[in-house]
Amino acid sequence: MALRGTTHLAAVPEAQAVQTSLFLARLIGPLFAVIGIGMLAAPEQYRLMAQEFLASRALIYVAGLLAFVPGLAIVLTHNVWAPDWRLIITVLGWLAVIGGAFRLLLPQQVRRIGEAVLTRTEWMRGAGLAVITLGAVLGFFGYSA
Repeated sequence: MALRGTTHLAAVPEAQAVQTSLFLARLIGPLFAVIGIGMLAAPEQYRLMAQEFLASRALIYVAGLLAFVPGLAIVLTHNVWAPDWRLIITVLGWLAVIGGAFRLLLPQQVRRIGEAVLTRTEWMRGAGLAVITLGAVLGFFGYSA
């Protein structure tokens, strides 16, 4: 029973925290691996898709919602600042919150930045490799436990 007027959250037992980390790693790892492979296998298709996305303020806004809500859910359930692989999940959660808020509040700046990034053809390869690496690391820790 919660006491009226209290604002603290009960400490999450360590076993439950580890299960949350494993669940999120198993969820995010394969997603990132597939996205990264797609970025490397079909970079022109991803670039065209990004251009179409940037042409629509509505899509930018919806993407903001689709980043902000799960990011906030991750931050609320997994705000773990331990110096291990779980930190990746926490940082991704915070990046989703910040990126989602940016898209919701400043869609025109998102368009301008995105268009500038898309003028550089090498960004897709680097981003694809980074996303695959994050997916592989999270998948390894999530599924090897």
